[in-house]
Amino acid sequence: MTAVHVFDPPMCCSTGVCGPSVDPQLVRFAADLDWLYSQGITVERFNLSQQPGAFAEDAAVRTALETKGEAALPLVKVDGEVKSSGAYPSRDDLAAWAGLEAPTPSIFTDAVAELVAIGAATASNCDPCFKFHYDKARKLGVSRDDMWAAVTLAQNVKDTPAKAMLDLAERYLRHEASPAAPATAPVAAAATKSGGCCC
Repeated sequence: MTAVHVFDPPMCCSTGVCGPSVDPQLVRFAADLDWLYSQGITVERFNLSQQPGAFAEDAAVRTALETKGEAALPLVKVDGEVKSSGAYPSRDDLAAWAGLEAPTPSIFTDAVAELVAIGAATASNCDPCFKFHYDKARKLGVSRDDMWAAVTLAQNVKDTPAKAMLDLAERYLRHEASPAAPATAPVAAAATKSGGCCC
């Protein structure tokens, strides 16, 4: 069975979503490794800051570190052979090295990842997150119109349940004399009797 071993540089985690910002490259690579695993490929990752022994025990990795330092990382080995060093390979590269058919091209580019992050920052009211991902998106050539579309969509998703809740409260509290009020009253009474909305 084909085995892929990834030797990462020092980091808190390999997902790309921990810490104060999202790293689209790590998110993409983590998804690529998940895809490899789903194809029956054995995948293992080692983090220099958390598993230094794995780096010291592997002769090829140790030599690469002695020669290039941490610039040699990330380093990817497939069945014991070094396939790449100093950058995360693409899914196409991983597939070819593992003897798999070329995968369906991913649309989750770095630019798309930044649009997702801008939307998430908007929905969570995170001012520094928005500024950080706006700068990254701008450097990737993402247009202001696309960024605004992401903001608008996120805000609509955020506002919809809030408006529905306001409409519900208005039906209960502002239109008690309306014909619909008696129909909803038993629900409110039942909730009060049970002591809460979820029990």
